[in-house]
Amino acid sequence: MPRLKLTLEYEGTRYVGWQVQPNGPSIQSTLQEALQKLLGERVFVASAGRTDSGVHATGQVACFDSPRVLPMKAYTMGLNGILPPDIAVVAAEEVVPEFDPRRWSLGKRYRYRLSNRRTRSPLLRTTHWELFAPLDVEAMRRASQALLGRHDFSAFRAADCQAKHAVREVRQVRVEGTPGDAVAVVVEGTAFLKHMVRNLVGTLVEVGKGRRPEAWVAQVLASRERKLAGATAPPQGLVLEEVFYGDGPPPRSAGDSAVGEEDEG
Repeated sequence: MPRLKLTLEYEGTRYVGWQVQPNGPSIQSTLQEALQKLLGERVFVASAGRTDSGVHATGQVACFDSPRVLPMKAYTMGLNGILPPDIAVVAAEEVVPEFDPRRWSLGKRYRYRLSNRRTRSPLLRTTHWELFAPLDVEAMRRASQALLGRHDFSAFRAADCQAKHAVREVRQVRVEGTPGDAVAVVVEGTAFLKHMVRNLVGTLVEVGKGRRPEAWVAQVLASRERKLAGATAPPQGLVLEEVFYGDGPPPRSAGDSAVGEEDEG
């Protein structure tokens, strides 16, 4: 049974998230149903991480064991002919049987998109957080640098986050764009807590609006208190942009035990 790795792009507006849930369609269930039509058998699809309701992806990674040997174009051209228009397979490849999309990941990059123009946009409402006021982008850039490195991100985790601890490493934070237009916050790290990126963005927006000084972000991080951070940014602005892999499973130490616990969305 060959193991297949799929790279997915999806627009998550009408889904309850990646994971199968009883209250509506999920990305996982929709993909599994399409694969059942293609393969003639039901398969289980695992992913690199769960995305929440309304969250999008351009580089989600999933894998499954296929009961049949098919050409790779069957998993792109063929599967895309079965999937709904808001989900697509952008790449497919056979991988070693041991490949685990979550545990083999070296990190992820998320992009959060904001619109800070003064009027609402029918075209951006499902893909951006519309703020209707200009942001101080330079202040957000300077404040975001406090988030770089390995820290306890308890102040930015959801109340129901199930991760064993909150220590994570953020490799990169970029704030792109200009006041009065579209702005993006790009965050890359080894692993993420539930709602971590959205909580980071909500905090940076407080600085961008001039409600908080730049130094406040570092103070919130050091406090480890979620109640001191900004509000959770809404889901529609978030995109799982890319999942990073090496040639095999990465070496793990006790300090890297966060891998496999990601629950962003």
